[in-house]
Amino acid sequence: MHGVYESTPRAETSWNYYCRRRCAVVCFCFAPKHRTPAMTPAVQISKLDKHYPDVTALDGISLEIQPGDFYGLLGPNGAGKTTTINILAGLCNKTGGDVTVFGRDIVTDYRDCRRIVGLVPQEFNFDVFVRLRHMLVFQGGFFGLSRRTCEARADELLAEFDLIDKADTQLRNLSGGMKRRAIITRALMHRPKILILDEPTAGVDVDLRRSLWQYIRRLNAEGTTILLTTHYIEEAEALCDRIAIINEGSIVAVDTTRNLVARLTTEAVHITLTAPLTSGTLENSGELQIEAAEGSNELTVTFDRRQTPYHSILERLIAAGVRIDNIRPAGNQLEQVFVSLTKQ
Repeated sequence: MHGVYESTPRAETSWNYYCRRRCAVVCFCFAPKHRTPAMTPAVQISKLDKHYPDVTALDGISLEIQPGDFYGLLGPNGAGKTTTINILAGLCNKTGGDVTVFGRDIVTDYRDCRRIVGLVPQEFNFDVFVRLRHMLVFQGGFFGLSRRTCEARADELLAEFDLIDKADTQLRNLSGGMKRRAIITRALMHRPKILILDEPTAGVDVDLRRSLWQYIRRLNAEGTTILLTTHYIEEAEALCDRIAIINEGSIVAVDTTRNLVARLTTEAVHITLTAPLTSGTLENSGELQIEAAEGSNELTVTFDRRQTPYHSILERLIAAGVRIDNIRPAGNQLEQVFVSLTKQ
């Protein structure tokens, strides 16, 4: 394969001929068979099942993702998130149900579907001895792009992700954050209409996470449909327009992020005081529960948000002689909804 790049191809063979021959399953070198109506869902999943001999990974789930959506798929470990996206990306066979991508069936039109989808897997799955730019150029070749197009696209992505100075570096010599950026650039080589991100910011530092957020937001604003799985609930709340929560192979909730948060009935807040308490733990008052350790300047207040507005919490504490320095949510609101729905 190395020689394909270093030598001049024969006149009768294109530069990526051997990539196409050896990787026919992932090579999509032809135009789509038909145009897709504007309102056709980007992803349509209907009664999808995946059964193993001893485990039911997916039990009849149904989802619909519209073009341009930023869609989150949340769930505890083993809930079925990765199985779902692997089926969508063509890496895993389904047991039953139907899955379409912009109107194309993932089984009968699998070549077109894989041309439309770009996958960023959770684990690094590249040849560590390959140089970064070569990996990207080969990836474009698998999708039938010309060598010139591949090289231009690779350089564009390397510059975008601040990897241009690592273009000729073997992947094994990249840091963890650079490897994460590398597999994102690989998924974007063929300009997919749908980008699937499986834990894209796992194990990266805060600055890199935020820069990836910015780039993914921009992709979405430009029309790319995003499907995100993440363990960072605050990430899903900040990025996603709609969220599906999956647990034990079944969908337990599908709604906009705002509507899911609105389902929260019980909420908790942390309150920082200007001075430590001297009277011990405050007594509970009906739906309002106040907990604090004597000598501490921190309170945790739990209340029913349907009946108790924030100002009534402040009024009661001020009436008790408490001086408040700061008040903040005790946890991410979407996380509280997630925990209540998955009961974990």
